Amino acid sequence: MGVRVERTDLAGIGFRDDVITKDGARIGVLTYREGGREVAIFSEDDPDAIAARVTVTAAEADALSELLGQAKTLDFLNGVGGGVAGVYTEHLTLAADSRFIDHELGLTKARTKTGVSIVAIVRGTDVIPSPEPSEVLLSDDILVAVGTRKGLDALAAILSDSRA
Repeated sequence: MGVRVERTDLAGIGFRDDVITKDGARIGVLTYREGGREVAIFSEDDPDAIAARVTVTAAEADALSELLGQAKTLDFLNGVGGGVAGVYTEHLTLAADSRFIDHELGLTKARTKTGVSIVAIVRGTDVIPSPEPSEVLLSDDILVAVGTRKGLDALAAILSDSRA
């Protein structure tokens, strides 16, 4: 079954978009004509009564949307090796003092040294799928890697090599 979404026009006020969960709970976003937004959880007994709300700015709503989108992408990437015995997916954050900061991904020689494939780089709210060896690594990049436990541990050790 698909996800159920309902839009309700709030005459003179704005509109409300609700996601109705499998269990019947309603999570909504109220968008006011003057630009304000609220994220709300509605009462189970009365779908028009707000049980809890959080007021968010347009920028915060965008950030929340991007966060949910990023989480969905990472869930998908986590499933890349799913179900295959001995194959794991891991997210490795590039430390601020890594010697690979501001250098190309290929310099790590990750695949050659560990047998691990780096399938994506998460940079803030952006995802770079199938990064090229020429992709320059930045502080706090998250490398999504697929490989054996031994290979992933070896890659983590390589990435943690500091500039000092």
